[in-house]
Amino acid sequence: MQSKVEICGVNTSRLEVLTAAETDALLRRSSGGDRAAREKLISGNLRLVLSVIQRFSGRGESMDDLFQVGCIGLIKSIDNFNVDLNVRFSTYAVPMIIGEIRRYLRDNSTIRVSRSMRDTAYRALQAKEAFVREHQREPTMEELSKEMDVPREEIVFALDAIMDPVSLYEPVFEGTGDAVCVMDQVGDTKNTDEHWLEQIALREAIERLTPREQRILNLRFFEGRTQMEVAEEIHISQAQVSRLEKNALDRIRRQI
Repeated sequence: MQSKVEICGVNTSRLEVLTAAETDALLRRSSGGDRAAREKLISGNLRLVLSVIQRFSGRGESMDDLFQVGCIGLIKSIDNFNVDLNVRFSTYAVPMIIGEIRRYLRDNSTIRVSRSMRDTAYRALQAKEAFVREHQREPTMEELSKEMDVPREEIVFALDAIMDPVSLYEPVFEGTGDAVCVMDQVGDTKNTDEHWLEQIALREAIERLTPREQRILNLRFFEGRTQMEVAEEIHISQAQVSRLEKNALDRIRRQI
């Protein structure tokens, strides 16, 4: 990406950059229907698109394609920007460009999602974009649910279903030392020292039980039998099974 100077016929080393004052003036002219100002805004913010698509490098996607899709997001942000609100254009444009690229990646993903869930997700994205255009901020999930008249849980499930999978080795921070990857931030609540110690203590406690008590616990908790079924299996009363089970569990608790 860093060595690629030309994208879609655009020489990225010669991209112009607009000042904040120039951008504001052009936005006001563009909102009034000035096509020349609109074209000037597009060409003057291509560097912004370039900076955004760098986040998606390394996914095997054509950077030319991502750049074109990012330009669509830029154009949408220019056409929908509210000049009367005190918001920087880049603050509004970057999420729009990212959203357009993510939509493109989802549509071209090999992971298949049901049509109804995909429709719900796209409706949510459209409602989200409309909310951002009106309020110049991201809606909460409750606001989105109220706007769509769809349960919050359905929206969450649908949006999660169309999210791009993330590699465990994808860096989330790169400083002066080694990069921090997603894998480094994923906690393992199962393979901990405490878990292994508990498993060892439990196994040793069970081994100290009588063969009958071990068989009862195995039938009850590993095979899912009822106390009546266990009683029929080992030919004792249900009351005896209950007493032996209770005594065995009490001994295990004390030993652990």
